[in-house]
Amino acid sequence: QVQLVESGGGLVQAGGSLRLSCAAAGIRFSYIAMGWYRQASGKQRELVARMTAGGSITNYADSVKGRFTISRDNAKNTLYLQMNSLKPEDTAVYYCNAISNPLAVTAAALYAWGQGTLVTVSS
Repeated sequence: QVQLVESGGGLVQAGGSLRLSCAAAGIRFSYIAMGWYRQASGKQRELVARMTAGGSITNYADSVKGRFTISRDNAKNTLYLQMNSLKPEDTAVYYCNAISNPLAVTAAALYAWGQGTLVTVSS
C-alpha cells in the first residue's frame, strides 16, 4: 500500500522559510522521480518542483525558481522542499507524489494523494 505523508507546513511571515518533508512508503522510492505540487484555495493543483530518481536533475516552476529547493534522501525514503523568501502567493496545501516524467512541466502524479501540509504566508 502506497503512503505519502507530508509534514512541515505552518504559518510564516512573508520573507520567511519553511522546510517540508514527505515520507514515502510502499514504493521503490530510490527508483522513481518525485515532485512537489501545491493547490491554493479555488485553484488547480500545480507542479512546482520535480526531481529525478537519483537526484541529478531538478526542475522548478517559474513562480518558485530561485526560492525553492527540492531534495531527497533515498536511504530514508524521504523527499524535501526547502522554501525560502516565501510570499503570500505561496499559500497553499503542498503535496508530494511520484511523477511520470521529471522533465515535463505538467508531469502526471502516479499515486493517490496524501493529506498534504498547509503553508500559510502572511503579508
